[in-house]
Amino acid sequence: MRKTILAFMALFMITGGTMAATSVNTLKDAEAENLMATSRNMSAENIIVPAGSELISVKAERPFINYIANVVYEQVPMRGYDNVAMKMDLMVPQKKEKMPAILYITGGGFINANKDSYIQQRMDLAEAGYVVASMEYRVAPTVQFPKPLEDVKAAVRYLRSHAEQYHIDANKIGILGGSAGGYFAAMGGTANGQKQFDVGENLQVSSDVQAVVDTYGLSDLTRISDGYPEAVREKHMSAGATEALWVNGSPVFGGIDGGITANRELTEAANPIHYISDKTPPFLLMHGSADTVVSPNQTVLLQKALQAKGIHAERYVLAGAPHGGVLWIQPKVSELIIEFFNKTLKN
Repeated sequence: MRKTILAFMALFMITGGTMAATSVNTLKDAEAENLMATSRNMSAENIIVPAGSELISVKAERPFINYIANVVYEQVPMRGYDNVAMKMDLMVPQKKEKMPAILYITGGGFINANKDSYIQQRMDLAEAGYVVASMEYRVAPTVQFPKPLEDVKAAVRYLRSHAEQYHIDANKIGILGGSAGGYFAAMGGTANGQKQFDVGENLQVSSDVQAVVDTYGLSDLTRISDGYPEAVREKHMSAGATEALWVNGSPVFGGIDGGITANRELTEAANPIHYISDKTPPFLLMHGSADTVVSPNQTVLLQKALQAKGIHAERYVLAGAPHGGVLWIQPKVSELIIEFFNKTLKN
């Protein structure tokens, strides 16, 4: 009883003395109720404020979002280490109903994977009613194909196996990425049903996803520089190109010494187009018209390959947009992405 009285006193002081009585039993219960509440049953004209204060009315147009950082989704070996904890950050809106989840995969040219990136885009999705996870993954040249794809699959399985904990609808998981992250998103979608990439933990659940958004990603690693000057194309054919390190590894540590075409069979196996099947989900593809890093033809190739197999694939060109940057976090872009996920995961 004493705890209940103290809880009411604390809440009364926190709200400035205007809170109506509720049926909660503890401060913890009251806090949880406050996160979900849109308003109290009290009309503005019945609220008394002291002189010098001004009363304002606010509508709950945005959900309360919990940010949960550094959640370990798998533990894997990496060169020099027997066991490395791979982490993700989650944004979980406070809603009564279960929500679809979106796995965000950052870019980084296959050689870095900073899960802190594009927080505005992720917040837009969370405010639209999605649980959003941003993952880190292993990178070249420490590892090579297919290890990072295995990480993506493991992250999806983690979300699905912890659906109750994070209030996720386990049947509705989408995937989103830009640049190398767009490539991994495409790989994650086209590799639905490809069990060879399911390695590690939570193998009792599926790693399949139900929708893919690929922004300025790669689809054919031998043609990243299509339409670019000869000097650029030569760099992408070199052994030092990051896509070559991703597929071939470092020759110093047992990898293949050569460019992306040194082992065409392995390169083909690392292309998302190779895995398109009737299990592949709908795709949204986007590319900037001024991209000088990854040829816009990469998403054209993927769109045509998807449509040839009867898979829904819509594509937008962002006028004047380079490879990443401020134009990609503008409301119009987020609206298109949210509209696509709403169609594929909510309707």
